Formats: sequence, structure tokens, C-alpha cells
Amino acid sequence: ALTYAPTGGIVAAPTTSLPEDIGGVRNWDYRYVWLRDAALGMSSLLRTGFHEEARAWREWLLRAIAGDPENLQIMYGVAGERDLKEAELHWLPGYEASLPVRIGNGAAQQLQLDVYGEVAEVLYLSAQYGLAPDKDSSRLLGHLIHHVETHWTEPDEGIWEIRGPRRHFVHSKVMAWAAVDRAVRLIEAGHAHGPVDRWRRLRTAIHDDVCAKGFDHARNTFTQSYGSAELDAALLMILQTGFLPPDDKRVIGTVEAIQRELSTEDGFLLRYPTSGARTGVDGLPGDEGEFLVCSFWLADALAKVGRADEAF
Repeated sequence: ALTYAPTGGIVAAPTTSLPEDIGGVRNWDYRYVWLRDAALGMSSLLRTGFHEEARAWREWLLRAIAGDPENLQIMYGVAGERDLKEAELHWLPGYEASLPVRIGNGAAQQLQLDVYGEVAEVLYLSAQYGLAPDKDSSRLLGHLIHHVETHWTEPDEGIWEIRGPRRHFVHSKVMAWAAVDRAVRLIEAGHAHGPVDRWRRLRTAIHDDVCAKGFDHARNTFTQSYGSAELDAALLMILQTGFLPPDDKRVIGTVEAIQRELSTEDGFLLRYPTSGARTGVDGLPGDEGEFLVCSFWLADALAKVGRADEAF
């Protein structure tokens, strides 16, 4: 239902300006193809046998970025459009007076390092589930890892597209590690080509950096960003990516901390803490609603660490 048939692009949502908080300003336009969201959708299509739809998205991806892979955007229009300038429509009242109403999305120009991990994961899964390899995909993978190699040490806006200062988000670094890990695995399996020894060393360097700078030993949990005290539900992806095994005490401590500090009274999960009327860690005032996918991430994490009853 979210796929644009003429191109294969998968939009994040068919809506714009529905508020996180009634009357608040967290009202964004989601009618575009986020590489992250579409990659997660493609992963589900691959796992459930919808290979033709997955192949169509891979072709969309290659077309969208073929002309300028060094300047990969984190989102595009359904036909691969790059110019998604954000604007406010002041003459519209907004849903239940939640202003502003926006079209376009300024996050298109953000640096979000995790995207490289999600796209590399899809290329890896494509090989695992039998999609025929092609030289364009292998070339794209090389461009992605070169970009990670060049930029992984930089702060970014992260998976949640903060509107404040860039940070060294732990999730972003973990997904940068995942990008390199999947590239190494593809080369080892004969599905891609690249400087595998150099990329193995890069994979180790990123892993060591995250474990040294992104973990709070006093609380036994990874944190949202280097040097911060905040938690983030995206840290649950540490388990899904294989960054650390499920029996690692640091992983278990992180799952427990997120369950304890980000759960709501009705049993769902927040993405990260907000600060009400004050500007929060994301550079915005107001609060978030529960983010449903985070609850599924928690259920998956609990199952992986051997707490299936809690996950259920």
C-alpha cells in the first residue's frame, strides 16, 4: 500500500503534519522514501517471499543514487527526487490546531550514519534470499563503505533526525559497524569485491570505539550518545545487528535499563526522554507519543536474552 508502482519506491507514510503531541510543533511530512524505512520494509518482503517487490525497491535505490552515490541522501521522492525543501503552510489550521503544517522535510540534508548500515543489510539479505547479484549493487556497496570509512568518526543527527546539535549517537556508530560487517561478509561469500582486510580492521576499530565511549559502566548500559546519560530505544538494535551476543552483560543491562526507564504506564515504549515545554535532547520542545516499533524491538530483545515470557 505504501509502494509507488511506477518506480518501486516505498514511502514512510502517506501523511504529513500529524502531531506527536496535540497542539505541539513535532509535525513532519513523511510522504517520501526514507532509505532506512524502505530498507526495513524490504527486509520483511524478502523474509516473507515477496522477492519481486524487493527487487523493484533495489532497482529504485540504484536509480535514485546512481548519478551521485558520494552524496547519498537519507530520503528521496518517490521518483528519486532530491530537492525536498521544507516549508510551512501558514494558512492551514493543522490537525486539532497543531501547527505548523509542513510540506517537504529538511532532514533530507542531514547526516544519518545508520542509513548505511540498513542499506548494506538489505544488500546482504538480498544475496542470502537469492536475489541475483549485479555489478551495480556491488559498486554501490563499495561507495557506501567508503563513505562510512571517511565519516564514521563524525557526529550526526541520528535515526530520530534531531533538530539540535549533532551528537556521536551510539546507534549510528553501531549501524556504521553493521555496514562494514555486512560488506565483509558479502566479500567472504563471493558476492562482492573490496579491500576486505582493510574493512575488517575498520570493523574492529568502530566496535572498539563504541564499547569504550558509548557505555556507562556505573549504570551497566549503553547510552544514547557518547558522554550522555540519556537512553534510547534504538540501542536495542545492538542485539539485532549482532554487534554483541545476547548473553553479554552489557547487552542485558541495556535491555533492562530501557525497559525500566522508557516504558510507559500502558506498556509501550518511548524512543527517548523528552522535556515537556523545555527544549529536549533533540532540540525541540514538547513530548513524544509512544513509538510502536520500539515495543517490537524490546519484545525481540527480551526473547533473544532468554526472557520469552516477558517478550510475549
